[in-house]
Amino acid sequence: MKLGLLLCDDVRPELIKEHKNYPDMFATLLKKQQPDLELVTYRVLDMKFPTRTSDCDGWLISGSRHSANDAFEWITALEDFVRKLHSEDRKLVGICFGHQVIVKALGGKVVESDQGWGVGMSENSLLRHKPWMETAVDGFNLLVSHKDQVVELPESTDVLAASDFCPYYMLQFGENCFSVQGHPEFSKEYSAALMDSRRNSIPEHVFNMGMESLIQRPDSDVFGRWIINFFKN
Repeated sequence: MKLGLLLCDDVRPELIKEHKNYPDMFATLLKKQQPDLELVTYRVLDMKFPTRTSDCDGWLISGSRHSANDAFEWITALEDFVRKLHSEDRKLVGICFGHQVIVKALGGKVVESDQGWGVGMSENSLLRHKPWMETAVDGFNLLVSHKDQVVELPESTDVLAASDFCPYYMLQFGENCFSVQGHPEFSKEYSAALMDSRRNSIPEHVFNMGMESLIQRPDSDVFGRWIINFFKN
């Protein structure tokens, strides 16, 4: 299986040595489930896009420090690429920023949430079970880091999971595309380091709750299987 990672950000330079960059995190997550996986990175943040939508078996959009509403040329181009993938029924998975870009590209709405920062571990209820999830679960935990949220859905969107903080946490668009607000690729150590690097912009009580939440275990392996199963399905 060959997957294309549409990279929308880099790990902060001071954190790369210990935690590596996002392509490494995704490779670790997904190769645990599919050891022979080929993950090809396209630096769309530098306007480096694939030549053809058929270049890979499926596509993955990473998170980003940027907002889906930022007026960057590469974000507009990414939305165009998302619409092309969707119209051709190509498999696509969006993570955090990727989740929001897909929603915006397909006609939904993303805003900076009145609830402010979501950081640390999120506890989410599974609302709909899909065949690619294998076994049914009531919910799952994933690490998060976001201020923006989806507030309006595109047409024909299924809400798969939700939390009190984020009602549109996990979505599916038709049969070829799904997305999630959380970060299955993050480790707890990286989540803590990222929160610490943003300490000046995160309210103290939110920062403290986020750090305390890391006592919980993320269901990253479960979610990694879901991603691989979705691409194989």
